[in-house]
Amino acid sequence: MLIGIDIVENPRFARAMERHPRLVERVFTRDERAYCLSRPNPVRHFAARFAAKEAVGKALGTGVRCWQDIEISGGGRPTVVVSGSMAPEGSGLGAVGLSLSISHGEQVSVAVAVAEPARMPDTGR
Repeated sequence: MLIGIDIVENPRFARAMERHPRLVERVFTRDERAYCLSRPNPVRHFAARFAAKEAVGKALGTGVRCWQDIEISGGGRPTVVVSGSMAPEGSGLGAVGLSLSISHGEQVSVAVAVAEPARMPDTGR
C-alpha cells in the first residue's frame, strides 16, 4: 500500500486563481470545473481537487505529470480516474486500486490517496 497526502491553503489557492486566469482550465477537466462551479464556494472545491491530484501523484510515486490525466469525481465519496501519462501501468506498479478521501474547511483543503498496487515498486534495497 502506498499513501499520498496533500494540503492546500484555500486563500492562497484563490490568489493563484486570480493571478493565473487559465489555471482552472489547465488543471481541471471539464467535468471537474462544472462540479466545482456548481458548489456554493467553488474555490474550496477546486483547492480540494488540486490537493487530491497531488496526493494521487504522490501515492503513485510519480508526482503529477499531467493534471488533466487525473480526474476527481463525486462529492460525498470521491473517485479518481487516472489515464494517459498518469496511468499506473507507466509507473511500474502494474494495475492499481486507488482510494481517496477529501476534506475542506474555510482555510484549508486536504486529501489522502491510497494506492494498492498489484506489485510494490523495487526500491533497490
